[in-house]
Amino acid sequence: MKGGVYSLLKAKYLVEEGSMKNWGFIIFLVAIAMLMIANAHNYEQKVYRIKALEEEVKVLRSEFVDRRSQLMELKMESTVARKMEEREIFPSSVPPKKIKVVKTEEKSWFEKIWE
Repeated sequence: MKGGVYSLLKAKYLVEEGSMKNWGFIIFLVAIAMLMIANAHNYEQKVYRIKALEEEVKVLRSEFVDRRSQLMELKMESTVARKMEEREIFPSSVPPKKIKVVKTEEKSWFEKIWE
């Protein structure tokens, strides 16, 4: 047991005759470790980006609600009337009437001949 641990610490498996297989496996493990580190890094970047976008959506949603309430206030008849009073335009005291236009059909020249 002592010789096994001692040879492991001296890394004899890397300098002996059949060490090329060991080097290949070590390089493979290093490559997999680098891929895992890169994958974790990319994942963390995406998590931060998602969090930032969620915060931006919250801000934009609150701004949208604020603007919509301002628009609803501006569209109210009382607000429009108050703003028009500054220009000396007042609301009518007589309600509007609907005008109906009746279109008379013109007869074609062929129909006019047969009358």
